[in-house]
Amino acid sequence: MSSRSRRSTEGADHIRPRVSPVSSTTPRRTFHVESLGCAKNQVDSELMIASLERAGWHLADSPDDADVIVVNTCGFINAAKKESIETSLEMKARHPDRKVIMVGCLSERYGEELAAQLPEIDAFLGNRNPSRIVEIVEGRGPVQPPGAKPYERDHLLSWPGSAYVKIAEGCSNRCTYCAIPLIRGDLASRGPAEIVAEVRGLLDRGARELVLIAQDLGSWGKDLGGGGLTELLGNISRIRGDFWVRLLYIHPDHFPSGLLDLMAGDARFLPYFDLPFQHGAPDILRAMGRQGDPARNVDLVSAIRRRLPDAVIRSTFLLGFPGETDADFDMLLDFQERLRPDWLGSFTYSREEDTPAYRMSGRVTKAVAESRKAEVERRQVSITDRALDRYIGRSLDVLVEERVQGEELSLGRAYLQAPDVDGLVVVRGAFAPAGMVRVRIDRRNGVDLEGGVVER
Repeated sequence: MSSRSRRSTEGADHIRPRVSPVSSTTPRRTFHVESLGCAKNQVDSELMIASLERAGWHLADSPDDADVIVVNTCGFINAAKKESIETSLEMKARHPDRKVIMVGCLSERYGEELAAQLPEIDAFLGNRNPSRIVEIVEGRGPVQPPGAKPYERDHLLSWPGSAYVKIAEGCSNRCTYCAIPLIRGDLASRGPAEIVAEVRGLLDRGARELVLIAQDLGSWGKDLGGGGLTELLGNISRIRGDFWVRLLYIHPDHFPSGLLDLMAGDARFLPYFDLPFQHGAPDILRAMGRQGDPARNVDLVSAIRRRLPDAVIRSTFLLGFPGETDADFDMLLDFQERLRPDWLGSFTYSREEDTPAYRMSGRVTKAVAESRKAEVERRQVSITDRALDRYIGRSLDVLVEERVQGEELSLGRAYLQAPDVDGLVVVRGAFAPAGMVRVRIDRRNGVDLEGGVVER
C-alpha cells in the first residue's frame, strides 16, 4: 500500500471545463458519477459527464448534491459485481428520492436480470454507447453540439496532469477465464487520426502524462488493416512538447516489433511495460488459452532489459485456475524468481458464466487459491524492495499530483510508477499539482520513494 489513500472519482478538473450553455430560466439540474472498475471504465465515465454537461446538466462533487446518481459498474469478476450492486443499492437507500442509474459493464452483461432483480434502480445502460446517458436521464437523444468530437472530455477523473486515452475497445484474445469479450465485444480499434487529434487536444489543455489504454494495446490496428501500435506511437512522437506517454497492458503474445527501438529513440515514451503473464506453468497457460510459454516470456523481459536498462516490468498472476496443481504452483514461483518483475499484481480465479473455463474440472478450493496468492505476494516484497533500491541516489523527474495537507510535502509519480497501482514519490516541499519537478531520491519507505528537489 502507498502512503496515501487514493481518492474516489469526485476527481480533478485540471483540464479546464467549459460552462454548459444553460439559460437563466432553466432550473439547475445536477448529477454525480460514481465510477468503479478499471481505467477503461473511467474514460466511459468522463464521456458520460461530457454528454450530460453538453445537455445542460451540472456535475456535482457528491451524490448528496445530485438529482441523478450514475453508477458506472464493473462486471469483470465476482467481487467487482458484488461491489457494483452494493454501491448502487447503497446510493438508492441513502437517496430514495433521487434517480439512480446503473451503467457500464455489469449492466451490459446482465441488464435484463438486473432490471428484474433490482426494482429499486431506476434505469440501466450498457457500455457500448456512453453518450446515450442523456437519453436515459431525460428521455431524449444524445446531445452533440456542432463540431463536438466523440472522445472530447471536459472533466477528467484522473490525477492532475494525467489523462487516459482509450485507443481501442474490446478484445479478441479469448482467454478461457475472461468475460471481457462477452462484455465489450471483439477488438475495435479507433482510427489513428482521431487518436492523435485527441492527444493533441489533451496536451493543449494541460496534460503532462498520456496513459494509452486498451484491453490489449499490442493488438491495436489489427482490425483496421494498416500499421500496428508502433506506427501509431510514431505518429504521436511527431508531436512537439515535453510530455510522457505511458502504455498500460500489452499482451505478451502480441508484443509489438519496433517498440523498443522507438522508446530508445524518444525518452517521452516511458520504458514501463505492463505485461500480464498470468502464470508460469505451460499446461496452465495452454488451458488459459494463452500462446506463450514461460521460457519465451522470460526471454522477452530479458530482451527488454538489455535494450532499455531502466525498463520497469509490471505483471499479473492468476492463482487457482482449474487444474492448477502444487507442481504448477511451484513452476509459477520459479517463474516469478526468474522474471523478477518490479511490480506484481495477483488475483484468484473467478468462475464466470459463459466462459470456457466455467465448466472445466479440477477446481481449486478458495482457501488453496488464497494461500497461493499470499505466498506469491510474500515473495514479491523483497523483489520489489530490491528493484526500488536501485533508484536511491538517482535524480528522477516527478509529476506532482497533490500536496500533503498541513505539511511541506508533495506526492507524485516518476516514470516507474503508474497511476493508482504502484508506489509514489514523497517530495519534500510544497509544489503545484500537475507540475514536473526533478527529485533526488535519498530513501525508500515501503513501496514509496522519498527525496528533495534539485536543479535540472
